[in-house]
Amino acid sequence: MSKVSPIPQGFHSVTPRLIIKGAGAAMDFYAQAFSAEELCRFTMPGMDDLIAHGLLKIGDSLVMVSDEFPPEFGCAGVAAPATCGSSTVTLQVYSADVDAMCRQALAAGCAAVMEPMDTFWGDRYGQVSDPYGHHWALATHIRDMSGEEIAAAAAAEFAAAPAG
Repeated sequence: MSKVSPIPQGFHSVTPRLIIKGAGAAMDFYAQAFSAEELCRFTMPGMDDLIAHGLLKIGDSLVMVSDEFPPEFGCAGVAAPATCGSSTVTLQVYSADVDAMCRQALAAGCAAVMEPMDTFWGDRYGQVSDPYGHHWALATHIRDMSGEEIAAAAAAEFAAAPAG
C-alpha cells in the first residue's frame, strides 16, 4: 500500500479559494480572462446548482472556486466580495507577457486598475479587477535584483515622487 502525500499532486502548500456569487459563470470568465483550465466543477444538488468545489489551473498554479453558501452550511463569515462590498485579497499571476495578459483580461470584461508598467522591484506589473469583485495583479519578471538594489530603487523612486 502506498503512502498518501499530505499535499495532493499538483498543489502547492498554499492554494487560494475564491468565494463568488455566481461561481460557475466566474469559472467560465476566468477561462477567457486568464486562460484558466477547468479541472473540476461539483455542484450542490437541490441548491440551484451552486458550485461546492471548482478547481482551475492558471499557468502552473491551482485556484479553488466556490459559491457563497448560507451560514447554516458551516461557512459563517465566508462571503463573496459582492456581499462584503470589497475584497481583501489580490491574486498575483506571472506570465511571459503581462501586456498581452492585461489586454486579454480587459477584453474578457475585467476593469483596468493599473496599466502595466516597469516597476522598481524588477517586474512589469499591472492590476485588473474582475466582475465578481476579485483583484488580480498581473506581472512579468523582467529584472533580477537583490534586496539592497530594490531598496535603493524604491528610495530613488519615492524621493522623486511629488508629495501629496
